[in-house]
Amino acid sequence: MTVAEYRPCVGVVLLNADGLIFTGERVDTPGAWQMPQGGIDDGEIAQDAAYRELEEETGVAGDSIKLEAELPNWIHYDLPEHLVGKLWKGRFKGQKQKWFLFRFSGEDSQVDLTKHDQEFSRWRWSTAEEVVRDIVPFKRSVYQQVIDGFSGHLG
Repeated sequence: MTVAEYRPCVGVVLLNADGLIFTGERVDTPGAWQMPQGGIDDGEIAQDAAYRELEEETGVAGDSIKLEAELPNWIHYDLPEHLVGKLWKGRFKGQKQKWFLFRFSGEDSQVDLTKHDQEFSRWRWSTAEEVVRDIVPFKRSVYQQVIDGFSGHLG
């Protein structure tokens, strides 16, 4: 099997009323905090995937969220060598991500990490600096691009 270029994926910046960003600690990588993200299903458009991934990973949906912005370009990253061939059934060398920013107007009690296959062991509201600091190092430049791209919506 040959490794394809990049797995199509979405990422979600979820902001609360205080301008803080939802991050979850990965179940499979303690200490690694990330924003909701996931693959785009065959035939699915990126915006629909963003809504789906947000609900699957955080449990929030409906009137408590509002799509506020979308980055115009895809952001690509390569996996570190030791992960190539191990993730996503070995089919991709990295991901290309389309990022969306949602505003959350609900209550923290609406967050349910167990709504779908649980990816996060716990969650918190983070500053933009914490988001970039606490992601795994090989995704740090992606997260900085996302934060920079949505800077007009943050804080």
